[in-house]
Amino acid sequence: TLLANASHELRSPLTRIRMALELMGSTPSAMFRDEISRNIGELDQLIDEILLASRLDARAADVGSVEAVDLTALAAEECAQLGLELDADGGPATVQGVAKLLRRAVRNLLENARRYGSGGAITTSVRREGSRAVLRVSDRGPGVPAAQRERIFEPFYRLPGASEREGGVGLGLALVKAIAERHHGTVRCEEHPGGGATFVLDLPCEAA
Repeated sequence: TLLANASHELRSPLTRIRMALELMGSTPSAMFRDEISRNIGELDQLIDEILLASRLDARAADVGSVEAVDLTALAAEECAQLGLELDADGGPATVQGVAKLLRRAVRNLLENARRYGSGGAITTSVRREGSRAVLRVSDRGPGVPAAQRERIFEPFYRLPGASEREGGVGLGLALVKAIAERHHGTVRCEEHPGGGATFVLDLPCEAA
């Protein structure tokens, strides 16, 4: 269950914090302080994502007001935060949705690309394709095996061989899927030509 998996995920950073406290002595080094700070940040993020996941799971839960959201502008803001450029020559791509949820979905996809992109280029685009607004985030990392491309959207799932440290908290992509479905959309992972992965967030546009 989500709660059982969450308890395991919470235990790992808590164990690392406990070990760091035992080792650092009375005068902690900068390295130990940074390690503790990183693990506390990981706990904060995990708790935040668990709370959001539980609210999304309760379909009737109030997760924010629905409004017209320009996915192009929102993605441009999130890309700018990471020093990335957005390819969006098609103008606005407006969807009806909860802005803070859509922002979280875009941010999680960008963070996922940065985490697994092996330091390579990340390309992001938004297009209006018929009655759909489509966001694509591509990286140049090792890619995702075809057999795992659906499983990576399960809560706390990590690709075989991925460590807890590099794998984040394991809820990022699951939240993207839940947010997409909340907005009557989809998210999928595709092979990127030349290596890497492309994540495609596909949402219905606001009626003209």
